[in-house]
Amino acid sequence: MGVEIEKVALERGHSVVLKIASKNVSDLTLAHLKKVDVAIEFTTPEFAVNNMLTCLNSTTPIVVGTTGWYDHLDEIKKSVTEHDGTLLYATNCSIGVNLFFKLNKQLAEMMNKHSAYEAVMEETHHTQKLDAPSGTAITLAEGIIDNTNKELWVKGVTSAKNQLGIVSHRTENVPGTHVVNYTSEIDEIEIKHTAHSRKGFAMGAVIAAEYIANKKGIFTMEDVLFD
Repeated sequence: MGVEIEKVALERGHSVVLKIASKNVSDLTLAHLKKVDVAIEFTTPEFAVNNMLTCLNSTTPIVVGTTGWYDHLDEIKKSVTEHDGTLLYATNCSIGVNLFFKLNKQLAEMMNKHSAYEAVMEETHHTQKLDAPSGTAITLAEGIIDNTNKELWVKGVTSAKNQLGIVSHRTENVPGTHVVNYTSEIDEIEIKHTAHSRKGFAMGAVIAAEYIANKKGIFTMEDVLFD
């Protein structure tokens, strides 16, 4: 993701003044962050929280595309408030995926009136994807739960009427595919988003960084797309 983000940033006329990877984590300092207008965080859950806190402490706006850290969300939001900082976090930065989120909510609201249909979700990612279900799948599930009589999502297939099953697959070289399916005895309705590469995630992250560059507060991709 770092390579893709750098490519997109340069294509859009930006410069990359600081790059942090596992070999130079110690370079993420307040002094180095002074020359950064916006940081983009795509690492792993174990590093993301500290990276966010460091950026917020230096009042550096930050876009976070990492998932799996949301049990620390209250701590991060508190830091944003304390430092009058700027944070945009997303389970998926892709423009297409966020339009898919909106479509998913609208379809769920319509399907809630038709009890003959049962919902199930599937998501497929590359084998290096650490969390399952993906953050994107969880966001889709929450969109369905908020607009139907489902009460919670579960991993795998379920027969409980109040539960939404999410089936996860891990396959080599798959950037990300998400499917929402409503099935009845008569027919089925399916919506699907397939990422052809990681460029869509990178493009969305850079556009998000452009959006928050001169703002304060906490934002999501909905703000970027529908503000």
